[in-house]
Amino acid sequence: MTLRVEAKMKRLKTVWLRNQIKPLAAWHAMRELLKNPDDTTQVFHIIEALKGDSLGAAVRRLRSSDRGRALLQKKPDIVSKLNDREWLLSLPAGSIGRAYYDFVHAEDLSADGLIASSETGAREEIYRGLSEDEIWLADRLRDIHDLQHVMTGYGRDPVGELSLLSFMKAQTPNRGISFIVWIAKWKYLREVPQFDVRPLIGEGAQIGQQAIWMAEIEWEERLAEPIDAVRLELGFQPPRQYQRLREQAPQLLFAA
Repeated sequence: MTLRVEAKMKRLKTVWLRNQIKPLAAWHAMRELLKNPDDTTQVFHIIEALKGDSLGAAVRRLRSSDRGRALLQKKPDIVSKLNDREWLLSLPAGSIGRAYYDFVHAEDLSADGLIASSETGAREEIYRGLSEDEIWLADRLRDIHDLQHVMTGYGRDPVGELSLLSFMKAQTPNRGISFIVWIAKWKYLREVPQFDVRPLIGEGAQIGQQAIWMAEIEWEERLAEPIDAVRLELGFQPPRQYQRLREQAPQLLFAA
C-alpha cells in the first residue's frame, strides 16, 4: 500500500470515527433516564452517543466570526467565575451573575456538579479524537447549562428542562438533544394527552433561533451587567407560553 493510499485511508477512518453514532448506547441510556429522570448522567451519555461531528461543526461556526475566533484563542474558563459564590453575591441585584447565584443557590447546584455528571467515564475516552478547540467548546457548552436557564427564564421543572433542551438544539444542533426532546414529547403526548407540550417545545426552539448564540459570548465579562438589558441586546425573547403555564397551571409542569 502506497503512502498516499495509507494517508487517504487514515483520513477516511478519521472522518468515520468523528461522524459515527451509537444508537444502542443512546437507547440504553434513554431507558435509564426514563426510569429515573433525575439521573442527569444519562443525558450526557445520550448526547455523547449521538453527537457525531456536531462539535466539529460548532467549532467551525465559531471560527467563522471574529468574536468566535477570539474566544477560541483565549479559551476562558467560566467555571471559576460561576463557582465564586461570594463574588456573585456581591454583584448588583438584577445582574446576570446575581440572577445566576439566586438560581443555583435555590436549587443547591454548582458548575462542578455538571462536570461530575458529565465525566462518569474516563475523560480520555470521552474526548478521544477531539481537538483542543472541540474539547474546550464541549466543556463550555456543559458549563453554561445553568446560565442558559437564567438567560432564557426556564426553570428546572420537567417542562422547563424540555423547553431549554429545545432552545439548546436550536442554538447548537445535536442529534442527542434532538432525540431526548423527541422521546420526551412522545412521553407527554402518551401520558398527559390533555396537555399539548408541543407549543412550548416550539417556543424554546424559536427563542434559540432568534437569540445570539450563547457559545459565542464571553460571559465572564458580562456577569455584572443588568440581565434585562443583555437579554434585549442579544435577542432573548421571554418564554411567554411557559410563563403563562407556571402562573395558570403549575401542576402541569410536573405532569409527566
